[in-house]
Amino acid sequence: MALLFLKKKLFPAQETKLPSKPLLARTDSEDLESQHGRSYDTFGRCISNDDSTVGSSSSSSSSSARARINPRIISDAILGLSDGLTVPFALSAGLSALGNTKVVVLGGLAELAAGAISMGLGGYVGAKSEAESYDATIRETQALIDSDPQETQDMVRETFAPYGLSSSVVEDITRDLHASQERLLEFLLTFHHREFAPDCNQAWISAVTLALGYFVGGFIPLIPYFIVSQVITALYWSIGVMGVTLFAFGYIKTCIVRGWNGRDNVVAGIWGGVQMCFVGGVAAGAAIGLVRLIDGAN
Repeated sequence: MALLFLKKKLFPAQETKLPSKPLLARTDSEDLESQHGRSYDTFGRCISNDDSTVGSSSSSSSSSARARINPRIISDAILGLSDGLTVPFALSAGLSALGNTKVVVLGGLAELAAGAISMGLGGYVGAKSEAESYDATIRETQALIDSDPQETQDMVRETFAPYGLSSSVVEDITRDLHASQERLLEFLLTFHHREFAPDCNQAWISAVTLALGYFVGGFIPLIPYFIVSQVITALYWSIGVMGVTLFAFGYIKTCIVRGWNGRDNVVAGIWGGVQMCFVGGVAAGAAIGLVRLIDGAN
């Protein structure tokens, strides 16, 4: 009740424009939407917030929300960098066994281009599939609401079953939800299906983030081959650079997820760095061994 009172005081204009407040006061999807300056209606259509009028408190809150990085971008960047730091490094190390720097550089650049395009397309298709899945869930849930109210009532009761609420309270909530189809649809999507409206531009953002992450991560092990003419010397430099890079990446990746302060987080970050070095070393060693085995057989 206190939150509702503060909301009415801080956002009087919004209360008059929207007399029926949706069931959810604030969800993870709305946090995601505020970062991009847009919102979604119940059916996932993108709505711009440029024309909305909010108070000074709302503006400062929106600014702080936009300052946070979208977790999906962080996830895509980590995935792209992780693959980029291991696969091209293993390839360049394997090609070094042939003893030709030009082969390493050309083969590495070709793999970078192909891998970045593949990762970008994969991210685009994946995000599009998520949006299509969300739209399909909306259609199926709306059809169920229109055709079988008893089934939707059972879904609401099933959602609240783990919380041990009394039957009278659950029945009151069920009745109130079924008084509005839009509110019921929003509830079922959020709490029963646990799905949120995707960002309008998520497919393109994922594609660009994955492609850039892969290309940047994969270009690092090739740098010594542009500087040093001797392929074996360049390989040693590449191993050294990648050892530091993989450890730093593993440490930073782990601390982004767990946090930066505290002994446990520091130890976990170090262990994450060691794991990345181990994975990169195993991949590079396997590539070198395979190339030498095939080259020796011929």
